[in-house]
Amino acid sequence: MAARNALSNPMTRLLLTILFASFGLLLPWGLALSRRLQVKGEEVMPGRIGWRPVVHSLLAYVLSFNLTFFLQELFLVLPKALVPGLHPTLFHNDHDWTGDAPIAELFQGTGAVAILISGLLFARIAAKQARPSLFVLWMAFHGLFQSLPQFIVGAIVAENDVGRAYDYLGIGAVGEAAVAVLALAALPVAGLWLGRRFLASAWEGAPIASQRNRFGYFLWMAGFPALAAVPILILFRAPRELIEVLLPPMLVMLFGYGWMQLAAFRTGPVKGEGEPPRRLVSLLVATLLLLASFQLVLRPGISF
Repeated sequence: MAARNALSNPMTRLLLTILFASFGLLLPWGLALSRRLQVKGEEVMPGRIGWRPVVHSLLAYVLSFNLTFFLQELFLVLPKALVPGLHPTLFHNDHDWTGDAPIAELFQGTGAVAILISGLLFARIAAKQARPSLFVLWMAFHGLFQSLPQFIVGAIVAENDVGRAYDYLGIGAVGEAAVAVLALAALPVAGLWLGRRFLASAWEGAPIASQRNRFGYFLWMAGFPALAAVPILILFRAPRELIEVLLPPMLVMLFGYGWMQLAAFRTGPVKGEGEPPRRLVSLLVATLLLLASFQLVLRPGISF
């Protein structure tokens, strides 16, 4: 408990919060703006995006966000269900439990670990695909950018799920800070790598020949879908407190897309191959089925 008190020093928390905000948000967005201004006069190469690829990316984003969020809640529940005396309930936007067992505090961190593993697995799939699908890329994106910030916030906010797991493990102030710094360092690595794989998913004729084009391509195929997804995601997460409904989707977009868009400024030729993504019906059906299961089945709660 003394170790937690050391990290709970207001100055320590403030410094880690400033580092998190600066490195996770201000730095990537500042670099993106600076690099974009540098290519302001760059020649614009021909190419079109069209509405179907953008809608495809939007649906893949919505589906992958909610599947990842559900996976996190599921793995917060399943370990607790194995503990005698604990009776967890899974909801569409949260979980709860009755009973008392100290190890429940440790299992508050298993959800973040589960989606981190999911993100790494889908990243591996994307690495093996010559032209990765947008669904695979967004699953990797959400697995990584829904999990990594939690390991940072857990060192700042004791009441955070990962913070409670830190307390149970007793890794101390140095251990928590070390994990937080490692997670912080992983943000640009994950974002830039995903950005390069995102460019690899481009089709023949996509506007990615120049840095200026690629910046616009990211805006249309990643930035706009991530932003447009927020009001749709409310349908999956409501009813709940407004901050809980809006804040996670917004922060995931800001932290993840901030670093990913910097891949637009890579040097060397980039060329798309194949046909643009057009599979809308299957993604729409899957999204609607997931929404129905969230609101009709999971919203009342499933007891384990």
